[in-house]
Amino acid sequence: MSKTADNKPATPAPRCNDCAHFYITYEANFRYGCRALDFKSQRLPMLDVLEASGQPCQFFQRKPHRP
Repeated sequence: MSKTADNKPATPAPRCNDCAHFYITYEANFRYGCRALDFKSQRLPMLDVLEASGQPCQFFQRKPHRP
């Protein structure tokens, strides 16, 4: 993620709630899932991806717009 002159991110990190691969599981201990990376987590997958790789998720795909 690049930064602008005032040290703010140029583009915001993708949000899981806006991603077509994101889903809510029925498991109490692992509430959130990502179909693209095929894993479940206790917190939003974007946080685990950022922590593990140091980069925002590269598999983000915006959900189709619903009228």
